[in-house]
Amino acid sequence: MTEGAAVDAVSGVDTIDTRPTKIMYVAEATAHGGRDGYVTSQDGRIDLKVAMPPELGGDGSGTNPEQLFAAGYSSCFHNALILVGNRAGYDLTGSTVAAKVGIGPNRTHGYGLAVALSVSLPVLDAGLAAELVDAAHQVCPYSNATRGNIDVTILLG
Repeated sequence: MTEGAAVDAVSGVDTIDTRPTKIMYVAEATAHGGRDGYVTSQDGRIDLKVAMPPELGGDGSGTNPEQLFAAGYSSCFHNALILVGNRAGYDLTGSTVAAKVGIGPNRTHGYGLAVALSVSLPVLDAGLAAELVDAAHQVCPYSNATRGNIDVTILLG
């Protein structure tokens, strides 16, 4: 086994250990009232009403956790993309990453998520764009946290 590798306890397969070796920042947020309440951050920058979307039986009068996850994942993945692009000597000005987060029942009578990331790299050819997206998917903390847990589809366009 190589350094940074681990063995999955269930499958016995070697996996890459993507856990942080040093915590550099901690975000804190508190939910009040679940999906029909509000969320706040410790520093006061977030103070949002949350509400179930109409598709899940709510009135849609606030944001929802899936929108917040989509915002976080898209901005984090975009930053990882810019980082790997800059390291390789490319200017990714004009690039964008959009995220769609779906929620639905899973096979264990709970709920699961699925993510689709749409990446636009208008100044790069498709082959190079795909290489940078693959590299960003290895760097991005959201990608590392979700890998093997939820379906993540990345579309280049």
